[in-house]
Amino acid sequence: MQAVLIAVHLLIVIALVASVLLQRSEGGALGAGGGGGFMTGRGQANALTRTTAILAALFFATSIALTLMANFGRAPKSIFSAPAATSAPAAGAKLPANVLPLPSTKGTALDALKQYEQQRGQAAPATPQPTPAAPAAPAPAKN
Repeated sequence: MQAVLIAVHLLIVIALVASVLLQRSEGGALGAGGGGGFMTGRGQANALTRTTAILAALFFATSIALTLMANFGRAPKSIFSAPAATSAPAAGAKLPANVLPLPSTKGTALDALKQYEQQRGQAAPATPQPTPAAPAAPAPAKN
């Protein structure tokens, strides 16, 4: 059903573009120098205006229908809840040294971040780095 609606939508889009391009310019816009041609009478202009309005209404209707069909059956989600926990590694599996296990929390994303930071602090204790000795300043030259 959705494929058929997409095909109809594309045909409406092509027809809408064609009807807009066929209309006569009324002001000093890009088509100001245009003279006569086919479709120059006022009767045709009224028919094109009406056709454009109908095609625009059909375009909006098919756009809304496609949106509703795409979202049908999708569960609402909240950006404030924590993401679902991924599957844990097997009991005997060993993680690489630079990878920490995901925190298991039922709270918000901030709670998960705090728990992750705590695990990170426990997993890699801070080892003090030796401070390099300051270079000796050269003695001023005496003249």
